[in-house]
Amino acid sequence: MQISGGISITGGVSLTPPDSGGSGGGYSFQGSNYGYTTGGDLHPVPGLRTTNIIDKFSFSSDGNATDVGDLAVATQDATGQSSSTSGYNSGGTSTNVSIDKNIIQKFAFSTDGNATDVADLASNCDDGAAGNSSSASGYACGNAEPTRSNVIQKFSFASDDNGTDVGDLTQAKERSTGQSSSDSGYASAGYTGGSGFLNTIDKFPFASDGNASDTGDLTQSKLSCSGQSSTTHGYATGGLAGPTHQSTIDKFPFASDGNATDIGDLSFTQIQAAGQSSTASGYTAGGQINDSVSDTTNIEKFPFASDSNGTDVGDLTAGRFKCTAGQQY
Repeated sequence: MQISGGISITGGVSLTPPDSGGSGGGYSFQGSNYGYTTGGDLHPVPGLRTTNIIDKFSFSSDGNATDVGDLAVATQDATGQSSSTSGYNSGGTSTNVSIDKNIIQKFAFSTDGNATDVADLASNCDDGAAGNSSSASGYACGNAEPTRSNVIQKFSFASDDNGTDVGDLTQAKERSTGQSSSDSGYASAGYTGGSGFLNTIDKFPFASDGNASDTGDLTQSKLSCSGQSSTTHGYATGGLAGPTHQSTIDKFPFASDGNATDIGDLSFTQIQAAGQSSTASGYTAGGQINDSVSDTTNIEKFPFASDSNGTDVGDLTAGRFKCTAGQQY
């Protein structure tokens, strides 16, 4: 029996109110309302480095971000996840070494405000690991310290519980980036040390815990890209290939395993920025640009409907890099 308002009764009682942000009332990784950039490194500011800023910007109109709250713990190089109601900043490095690298922080989308420390990952996760989101869980993949890791960690959105180790990437790596389809998580690019820049696209299932498989290649071997996801494709933007910052927008299909294609360029070469996804566009926010140590405030946008270049549509409240945790709703 179906009762209006999202309550379904079929041999038991299941209360499933519609999630925000998706068409038809269901969960969607893409957001309809706002993008968020949380944490990062205020590198040029004397005496200030790791920040707790939660910046928010509109998807419906181009413009600057506003500072709407603080993380419970200032972090950089964290992973970002999004449920239908909350944003998460997990892992990363903090100035407080006693609680860094495994903290899971959560903030509400419905009201602007601060994040709270709600749980811990199963193991340390820092240096720009890949973040993913299913309808039920957040994921953090890879790690740099104390040694590079291939661990896929998972934590529940429904309850504030600690993360668990649920599988392995195809290789131990750091500084990969995440994309999310409706049924799979992806960890693309990354670094294994020395000259080990990667073009690998790793894929793992959301429906069952298990290991990732190598399903394709990006157009370049690189690290520190930003990840975005439409309903049909994953994107890896910018990044560092050898010594050179990149502006490439790579795109790969979710429906079939295969390689990425270069479909456009960002306005700037960019690394260690946050990635966000609306229903219509991909975004990169912050990072370092143009082969320099300059931290940028730029919010860059590119369309999902057509393969084309990005445009600069606004600014964060402060220039920063290593702000690798992006969220959307």
